[in-house]
Amino acid sequence: MKRYRSNTGGSNNRRWRVAGVAGVAVAIVGAGLGVAAAAEGDAIPTVNCPTVADKLGAVPAQAQDEVARNLQLLNTQITEANNRIRTTQGQGGAAFIDNAILGPLKDKRFSTINRIETAIGRVIDKPDLNAEGLSGCTLNENGGGDVSPEPTEVPEAAASSGAAVVADVPTVNCPEVVIDVAIPAQAQAEIDRNLALLDTQISEANTRLKNTVGQGGAAFIDNAILGPLEDKRFATINRMETAIGRNAAKPDLDAEGLAPCSLNEAGAGGDEAAEEPTAAPTTEAPANNGGNNGGGNNNAGGVNDGTGTVNCPDVVINVAIPAQAQAEIDRNLALLQTQIDEANARIKSSAGQGGAAFIDNAILGPLADKRLSTINRMETAIGRNAAKPDL
Repeated sequence: MKRYRSNTGGSNNRRWRVAGVAGVAVAIVGAGLGVAAAAEGDAIPTVNCPTVADKLGAVPAQAQDEVARNLQLLNTQITEANNRIRTTQGQGGAAFIDNAILGPLKDKRFSTINRIETAIGRVIDKPDLNAEGLSGCTLNENGGGDVSPEPTEVPEAAASSGAAVVADVPTVNCPEVVIDVAIPAQAQAEIDRNLALLDTQISEANTRLKNTVGQGGAAFIDNAILGPLEDKRFATINRMETAIGRNAAKPDLDAEGLAPCSLNEAGAGGDEAAEEPTAAPTTEAPANNGGNNGGGNNNAGGVNDGTGTVNCPDVVINVAIPAQAQAEIDRNLALLQTQIDEANARIKSSAGQGGAAFIDNAILGPLADKRLSTINRMETAIGRNAAKPDL
């Protein structure tokens, strides 16, 4: 019978080896925890960036919102950089923070400061805020520092100072277009549209003058604003001559002489432009030709014999119009006139139609609805950038 001898010593050796490995592992983990605990006790550095808001000086009212947004963005960039430093501790080499955090932060700040300069430069002379010098940030090695050095609102005093500068922006001064001939009924609507277009052209030119202050050289206004305005006015006046000439003798309205406009230089005519920023020299068609707002035998609302014209109250905008709303206000003021012209044309073309209430129901009622919507749109346009008025 064979006997087998068990080797109990080998099993014991393995147990000792396992115990030894486990002991080493515990020692290593303990050492690691000690290192981690030491790291946690170290202060995490933070970025330290120069301030920008205190270098701005006077900020025009039109640039206030954009400047404030970009100042807030500078704060956000600092917060993001600090978060990146905290979450990447121990990563990379000695130059990791410089290359991966401070470098990109400098580029972002440079672009943001440039945008602030541009926003101000659209209204007054573009400032030099030293974007190159203000964009670079250093480290607070022991942490701390101001994480929001820039104010979230531009100081009120700066806004007032900026507004005073804008008040002296010149405005265009154009001669009146006088139509001293009878306007055929067939040409009335086209004449009205082109008279309204002359107003719009002046308003657009004035807006361009405001938005480009400080741009270009000495001839910038002549070449970029007054020259194109003259071309547009010449073409518009010619269209009116042609419209009349299709149904009567073609008049000479002196397009060559009436097209050029001059400037109300800074301080001259400024108050008038502020009170009626959308007003411009116009002429109404002679009263015996239907007029824009009435005149002649106004029996609109009674029997429609084709001679009545509508009589609408003036829409007076007695609040300051934000630059952002100017174009929309201009369009809607022109639309009010177009609505009146269309109503007058409808009265003429529908003479003899319907009963006693025809004009009220078919012309004046729809006109009231259109005017209400248009005036509401103007209130809303102003209200997007200022207190909403009740016109």
